[in-house]
Amino acid sequence: MSQQATLLAPKDYVNSAEALSGTYTKVQAEQYTRWLATHHYENFHVVSFLLPKRLHQDFYNVYAFCRWADDLGDEIGDTVESLRLLGWWREELEAMYAGRTQHPVFVALEGTVHKYSLPKQLFSDLIHAFEQDQRVTRYADWDELFGYCRCSANPVGRLVLRLCGYSDAERDRLSDATCTALQLANFWQDVTVDLEKDRLYLPLDVLARHGYTVEDLRAGKFNPAFQGVMRDAVDVARKLFLEGLPLVKTVDRRLAFDLALFSRGGMRVLEKIEQQNYNVLARRPAISKFERVQLLVGSLWNAL
Repeated sequence: MSQQATLLAPKDYVNSAEALSGTYTKVQAEQYTRWLATHHYENFHVVSFLLPKRLHQDFYNVYAFCRWADDLGDEIGDTVESLRLLGWWREELEAMYAGRTQHPVFVALEGTVHKYSLPKQLFSDLIHAFEQDQRVTRYADWDELFGYCRCSANPVGRLVLRLCGYSDAERDRLSDATCTALQLANFWQDVTVDLEKDRLYLPLDVLARHGYTVEDLRAGKFNPAFQGVMRDAVDVARKLFLEGLPLVKTVDRRLAFDLALFSRGGMRVLEKIEQQNYNVLARRPAISKFERVQLLVGSLWNAL
């Protein structure tokens, strides 16, 4: 397989007959997942400098699976085609667990799955979440939204724990709280961005309780009712962050650093929303580079 064919983002890969029909060695597959993880358009850092080097490739492999599922859901631009491709991705997952691999992500991921006994259900839940994004654009209440987060966010935290040697129920519970909180903080940060895709993650019963409507939101109407909606939303996310914080004290300090950094970052987003009087319609709350450095130093200090 040519180097050019193997270094393709998911959207381009599925349109390449050469890539789709190719066979990949483990070395080629791991090169691909490493490339995918280190060349993300959002410049997302998959591994921190404190993560043991022996874990880097495994993190790249798991990330590549998630990145593919995410892109098949959000980057294709056609709901029917996204659902078809996500169904194909699920078939590839099933094939890997049955001992048959062809796609480079699964060629690389297979060894990681066996090494750490990673449950198929965690990967399957992630695919389900991206399928749900194609079908569901509104959530009636918190229970429905938490149900979505159980598939879209929580499996990632559980996979990270297992890569780092943890698989007990209590750590899973704390991780779930943290991951759901991070998902919610991202939703509240991107209310207008999601609305452009006709997705709304603020529960409809919360809007109704404050006398605010989806039509008001589409019109960009900022008023005391919307402030009340966002105040409730921020409070729920913060409560989950606080519920999950004890996890930091139960894991290796290297992992603790990453967990603390993500939690601090998420809570800082909530603070930014409050500081701009809950008006996420006029401006997306963002963390500055200086604030990122502060978060990094604070988390590193705590980890050490």
